[in-house]
Amino acid sequence: MFDALSEKLQATLASLRSRGTLTEQDVTAALREIRLALLEADVNLEVVKQFTAAVRERAVGSDIIGQLNPGQQVVKIVHEELAELLGGPAAAIEFASSPPTVILMVGLQGSGKTTATAKLAHYLQAEHHSTVAVAACDTQRPAAIEQLVTVATNAGATVYEQGTERSPVEIAKWALERAKQDGKDVLIVDTSGRLHVDEALMAELGEICRVTDPDDVLLVLDAMTGQDAVNVAAQFGAALPLTGSVLTKLDGDARGGAALSVRSVTGKPILFASLGEKRDQFERFHPERMAQRILGMGDVLTLIEKAGKEVDERESEKLEARLRQGEFDLDDFLSQLRMMRRMGPLQGLLSMIPGLGTQLRGMKVDEREIDRIQAIILSMTPHERRHPELIKGARRLRIARGSGTSVQAVNQLVKQFAHVRKVMRQVGRGRMPDLAALGRPPR
Repeated sequence: MFDALSEKLQATLASLRSRGTLTEQDVTAALREIRLALLEADVNLEVVKQFTAAVRERAVGSDIIGQLNPGQQVVKIVHEELAELLGGPAAAIEFASSPPTVILMVGLQGSGKTTATAKLAHYLQAEHHSTVAVAACDTQRPAAIEQLVTVATNAGATVYEQGTERSPVEIAKWALERAKQDGKDVLIVDTSGRLHVDEALMAELGEICRVTDPDDVLLVLDAMTGQDAVNVAAQFGAALPLTGSVLTKLDGDARGGAALSVRSVTGKPILFASLGEKRDQFERFHPERMAQRILGMGDVLTLIEKAGKEVDERESEKLEARLRQGEFDLDDFLSQLRMMRRMGPLQGLLSMIPGLGTQLRGMKVDEREIDRIQAIILSMTPHERRHPELIKGARRLRIARGSGTSVQAVNQLVKQFAHVRKVMRQVGRGRMPDLAALGRPPR
């Protein structure tokens, strides 16, 4: 979602990096471009003023001006201030000393609150091994309870619901007692929203707060609503004891102003970000890592964490042993492709690799190509997967028909795999791979 902002900031900072020395006028010109880029991204005006003033004070008020290679220092300052703007150190859920920890989810209708509730339940179970219950207190929106029962149950949570006849306050109070009786670690309370902030909504949320005494009150905001999300955050922050926010639809085609403004407006950290439709596309929000991605520095730590969750340790050891023996076949290749798919959309993974995000901007990675590759490999016999050099003539025609592709597609895969296997064997022998050759398409 930060593509346009990221492109403009990187272009501005690249011009600073290329200069041997910097003058105060150079910094002023760069800050003017940064200010315009932030305003175009729908960042709150006051937030933009504070950000550029902080960068200017550090850049002009230090020993940078007139020194050799000062551009890199300015980039460092922008990165640090951007990370601070987004929230500084990553924040986390505060668990109660005596369970259940109560998390109250609030927000407007359409912000993705119910889906975020289910994703949070899944996250807490997967990351903290917590037993989670969800209270269905959204009695306003038609079919809200049915939706919550479906998505939360699929996420592995227990749903406490009493239909729409009782008041949300009564349901919340009852659900808390049930969570205590059932020995749940966490109770997430999904509340009603409105199309706009009103007195009735705030009064109801205030009563739910009173009867449940939540450990966390999380505001769910649709990142695609831009400046409106900031206004909503300010109103909720003035009326409720917010402890943090959850940004949804961060994978959407939006300008990103909400993500860059909400922390400054509410004074509370962004705790989580929802990055897609799947329930595991929900993660802790790391301001420093997000700043790195916006500035084209990649996000290697998140990539490593994703890999750590999905890689089977025994499978990795097996592959390592095979590589040491100079072995790498199409079955190994297929297992690596499947691991990558489990880590999330390929476009997102590539953007986390430093340098690649900038190079690939505007290029769409076709996820269906991986499906076609899998279909081709699965249409081969086990012997052919171990010995792809045997795949010629009639074998290629049979594989093409079996996978619903063409002989040309099979030929291309076999050539590409031979290229990959050569590199993997170099790695297995402890040698640096020929990266120049890796970048050349196979002939």
